[in-house]
Formats: sequence, C-alpha cells, structure tokens
Amino acid sequence: MKVAVDISPLAQTRAGTARHVRGLLGALRDVAGVELELVSFGGPGRVSSVVRDAYWYPRGLGRRARQADVLHCTTFRGPSRSRVPTVLTVHDLAILRAPDAFPRWHRLYGHTLTGVLRAADALVAVSEFTRDEIVRLAGVPADRITVIPNGVDETFSPEGTRQAGEYVLAVATLEPRKNLRRAVEAAREVGAELRVVGAPGWGRVDVEGWVGEVTDAELAALYRGAQCVLYPSLYEGFGLPVLEAMACGTPVVTSRGTAMEEIANGAAVLVDPLDVSALAGGIGEASARRDELAKAGLERASAFTWARTADATVDLWRELT
Repeated sequence: MKVAVDISPLAQTRAGTARHVRGLLGALRDVAGVELELVSFGGPGRVSSVVRDAYWYPRGLGRRARQADVLHCTTFRGPSRSRVPTVLTVHDLAILRAPDAFPRWHRLYGHTLTGVLRAADALVAVSEFTRDEIVRLAGVPADRITVIPNGVDETFSPEGTRQAGEYVLAVATLEPRKNLRRAVEAAREVGAELRVVGAPGWGRVDVEGWVGEVTDAELAALYRGAQCVLYPSLYEGFGLPVLEAMACGTPVVTSRGTAMEEIANGAAVLVDPLDVSALAGGIGEASARRDELAKAGLERASAFTWARTADATVDLWRELT
C-alpha cells in the first residue's frame, strides 16, 4: 500500500501539528507493507502559507498524490477533490470556534473548511472532544470520524536531567487563546517564578518569563524540574504539553473543559481558566499533591504511544483501499 502523506506542517512550526507529524512518521517506519510518499510545498514564510492554502491544498496536492493508494493530510487542510481516498487529521476547530483569535488569512481559509472536511473520505480526530466539535461545527457524520489520539515521544520521561530552580512552567505558542497573561498573574499571586517556553505567535502577546523555543531535550529537563506545569489554554483539541508533562512525572494544572480534561482523565488539577485565583489555587494544590499526581500522570501517559497511533492510522488506510 502506497500512502502519500502531507508533511507541510514541518515547514511551518515546531509546535503541536509538527510534533504529531514527526511522531507518526517515526512509528510508521516500523509498519510492514506500507510505502510512504512524503509530500510538501513551500517554506515557513507568510507567502508560502498563503500559496499553500490558496493553491497547493485545493489543487496541487491532489494531483501530486494521484499515484498513491491513499492520501493522508496531517491537518484539516486538504483538496476539495481527489482521485484517491483522502484522510484528514483534525487537531482542533479553534478557527471555527474562535475565529477572532487568528490572523486574517487564517480566518479567510476557515470559510472553506467545512467543505474540505465534508469532501474527505475519512477524518481522524485526535480526541473525542475534537470528534464532537467536527460533528457540531462542520456537520460531518460521526461514523466518518475515527478518534486516534496522539502519542508522547520517548524523550519525555521521568529519567534525565532536571532544570534547576523553583519555578512553574508554561508551554505554549504566544497567542491569545493560550491564556498566558492570566498564567503570569496566577504565578505572581502565589509568588512563583513563571517560565514560558514556546514560539512567538500572533495577537501581540508578550509575557514575562518567556524564554523562547528550546530543543525537546531541554524541554524535557524543564518539565522534570518544574514545580508544576500550568496549561490554562482556552481551547485545545488535545493539549500535548499536558501529556508530555505527565510523562515526565510532573504535576499539571490545566483548564476544565475542552480536550485537556479528557486527556488528563483525573490525573491533573482542573480549574476555570478565566479565574486567576482558581489558577493560583491550582498551583498550590498541585504542589500539595505532587506525589499523587506524578504517579497518576505517569500511568495515564503510558496509554499514549506513537506506535498505537500509527497502527490505528494504518488500519484506517486499509479500510479505504
């Protein structure tokens, strides 16, 4: 079976979608009987992004993949028509749920999104929450959607170096829906140092404690050394930092609702992300319950592997051929 896989997210970001692509591809290399054709277009700049959305996905990608048995798009961007069965992975539908939190071009693309989702032969949702959002916001029947969660990279484990210091860690792209300004206020309320790791984003978000982007090895060390990880995002379809932190044995404070509650499944402190005092209280609770939450988080994280993600994805491909 020959499968064309769009890897364009690797040119655009190092955040969630790129981590998904790298993890999935790494696990797929061990699957027998599958030949991967990796396809992409353009680079990281704004011009490339516009051309990808305006031309490559609607027209170029389908033609590029016409010799494959299946085309798999690793985000919700894909062709409106394709000669081969097409699968789209949907990480979230924030562009439909909160369009004002995105740049103008992304909002314009969002108007075409429901048509692209409905045109696909099958959709992968990375969580049950995201599956429900697809049904609710895009009108896609639930029986065309398969829930296949992300995995966690082996780099993120309790063993290894720890970053020195007493600090709370936040991991997120600097953009409005990540709710980082409330995270700063909450850390200040409890007298904790906040370190923020992530790429610069949009919306003119500038927060105290931002240390920029780091390697995965450096990130794992930061997770292990943190008093807790604070992830107060207002909307996520999965929330990889929650899973990565739990895999490192670090207590997590995250938002009640959306996908993070599903991923944590009782192994994290859940709070109202709009309430700074609740976030501050969550930091205190995570510290008090550190041993209990670390154990529960490790157990929960062990259920998420890229091998399982790859196996389920290949099963879906085979159903379409």
